[in-house]
Amino acid sequence: MKAAYIKKTGAIDRITYGNLPKPKATGTQVLVQVKAVSVNPVDTYIRAGTIPMELPKPFILGCDLAGVVDAVGPEVKRLKIGDRVWGSNQGLLGRQGTFAQFAAVEEQWLYPIPKEVSFQDAAAIALVGITAHLGLFRDAQLKIGEKVFIHGGSGGVASCVVQMARTIGAQVMTTAGNDDKVEICRALGANVVVNYKTGNVEDALNRFGAIDVWWENLREPNLERAISHLALRGRIIIMAGREAKSALPVGPFYTRDAKLHGFAMFNSPAAEQRKAAAEINRWLACGNLRPQIDRVMKLSETAEAHKLQEANTLRKKGSLAGKIVLVP
Repeated sequence: MKAAYIKKTGAIDRITYGNLPKPKATGTQVLVQVKAVSVNPVDTYIRAGTIPMELPKPFILGCDLAGVVDAVGPEVKRLKIGDRVWGSNQGLLGRQGTFAQFAAVEEQWLYPIPKEVSFQDAAAIALVGITAHLGLFRDAQLKIGEKVFIHGGSGGVASCVVQMARTIGAQVMTTAGNDDKVEICRALGANVVVNYKTGNVEDALNRFGAIDVWWENLREPNLERAISHLALRGRIIIMAGREAKSALPVGPFYTRDAKLHGFAMFNSPAAEQRKAAAEINRWLACGNLRPQIDRVMKLSETAEAHKLQEANTLRKKGSLAGKIVLVP
């Protein structure tokens, strides 16, 4: 089968697109014929060795996938050949990745694709959708009528946060780097969108009012700024900035009865992710949630996709508005 893989972590030129043996489904594994995958920043960190992990050799890249069940192991209970499925949480913690024509995945990490949903949409929503759901509802316990702020609302996770918060009746403020992205955020349902290059974000935050849930997704978090805008019993969700050392203003933090939640989606057990996936499926099926896809490329273009993702994640190029989806 064709796959995008590395033999050793490092720069983008370590990526090979070539032939590897087709895996087999054993035990509780499901063999998925992959129809679409999506690129995440964490994929580039793992490939580069920025996040040290034990990896199979050769290591197939990628966390997310959507496809059709091709075979099942003898201990599989829920899924059958021909089922359309999506999933995430692959390509890390010793698990093989998804950027291939076939992937053997433990059944617990796979979810049915609603008939109304395409393979590309299912792949694009996987990691970012589960991340948004865990942060908003497991950790922040967002409620109807509360106010949410997140940077860069047209991005992968952020676009899901905007839509999920609006779906349950919260109010959302976000930012965008150009007028096209401003319009995308408005179409996703954001109540307030500010072009951070031409507008005054601080003034807009003050007009929007005290924030109940501040989702901090910048690589250099500014906790002092976030806390200054928090409501009483406000919550901060932080999921970026591995090398950051942000100061925490203790007085304003504890006197607001505030909470700070840090999390990495891949630490969450299968049961928590499955609960999130079930609600994501309901929202996808009824049209309340859709992934923000910037472009679709070929799986053979994985190296180019990593280059593009790194330019936006690490160098803030701003040329992406949503996810990169790859198709075999």
